[in-house]
Amino acid sequence: MPGVVFCADDYGIAPGVCEAIRRLAEAGRIGATGCMTTSPFWPEEGTRLAELNAGVEIGLHLVLTDQRSLGPMPGLAPGGRFPRLGELVRQASSGRIDRAEVADEVDRQLEAFERAVGRPPDFVDGHHHVHQLPGVRRVVIERIRTRYGGAGLPWVRCCWESPLRVLRRRVAPARALTIGLSGLTLRRLARDAGLRVNRGFAGIYDFGRDRFDEGLLTGMLSGAVDGTLVMCHPGFVDDDLAAADSPILR
Repeated sequence: MPGVVFCADDYGIAPGVCEAIRRLAEAGRIGATGCMTTSPFWPEEGTRLAELNAGVEIGLHLVLTDQRSLGPMPGLAPGGRFPRLGELVRQASSGRIDRAEVADEVDRQLEAFERAVGRPPDFVDGHHHVHQLPGVRRVVIERIRTRYGGAGLPWVRCCWESPLRVLRRRVAPARALTIGLSGLTLRRLARDAGLRVNRGFAGIYDFGRDRFDEGLLTGMLSGAVDGTLVMCHPGFVDDDLAAADSPILR
């Protein structure tokens, strides 16, 4: 992953988001996009990824919050709907997540990706960074190793970033440090399993206060090292997006 890679999250969540991401990809403005295969829009929108140029990596954006699960999960998603992020974090922190249940859902989301795209994902990350949580991170790595063992394993997004760089950027440092800290264990587990991770991470800001403009972007990129992944959330806002998303929790 040379240089800095912009990764557009949430492909599939709503048609307006999918259209915006495809336009950016066609214009060469992003290098990757993560896909939400639990969305009712995914089967149709996923097939349109064939339009993207070969230089754009396409990955799975694992969903375990807010949306509907693809299969039965009586422990984590009773009634077929995942909990809000806060509740998921509480369950993960107290060791109450059923790993076998999560493993089955990870497989279902990977299968939905493969059906639409026609191949394995280039990488795996998580909506609201859920792939870094205790009880989830080991499962994600195990399923990648088991399902795609051998050459060409998908890489894994790691939100760890040097605290010194985070503080120097002065862009939502508290949130960036909190999210980054949960990536430390994931990075170690991934490397021990022979999986690649990005070297740096940026893109976190205060959704309720900061305006995403040139000044904010310049701050995010300050001190970025080679191999930094910058997450972003482009999209044309529509009713489908408003009904499906909880942006303050990203």
